[in-house]
Amino acid sequence: MRIAIASVVVLGAVALLPPAAAAPFAEKKVLTLEIPRKIVATAEQEAARDHLAGVIAVVDDGGWPILIERMDHAAYLASVELAPGKARTAALFKKPSQALEDAINHGRVAAVTAQGFTEMQGGLPIVVDGEVIGAIGASFDTPEHDVQIAQAGLAAVPRPRD
Repeated sequence: MRIAIASVVVLGAVALLPPAAAAPFAEKKVLTLEIPRKIVATAEQEAARDHLAGVIAVVDDGGWPILIERMDHAAYLASVELAPGKARTAALFKKPSQALEDAINHGRVAAVTAQGFTEMQGGLPIVVDGEVIGAIGASFDTPEHDVQIAQAGLAAVPRPRD
């Protein structure tokens, strides 16, 4: 009986707390499926404009795939692993995947030991209000095209209204 009364008192006290004290959780922006669909469609249009075929991937902020598209006649079969890998790398490092490639090329050889990451150009973080909410990865025929197509896809990310 005492436990039941104590529980009621504690629960009643919690109910009286102001909302901020009861739920100190921040709101987190996330990618809904609609956004990656727009990103991939825009990136694909950019690739088609230059008669390129490859793979485009969009991941969430944890690097988990949301959408992967392999275009018909993709330049390399390896692109099916490279595009999601580039996106995952950009999401988890919160910077373009090129940063790891540059670090290695400028003498930070230890960066090659970062297992499970793709140290190649073509992965870009998706940043909204200063927060990385995911990333896009593109794997086509050259590093320059990979970045160009990934940047085109980023242009489809809706920006919050001020």
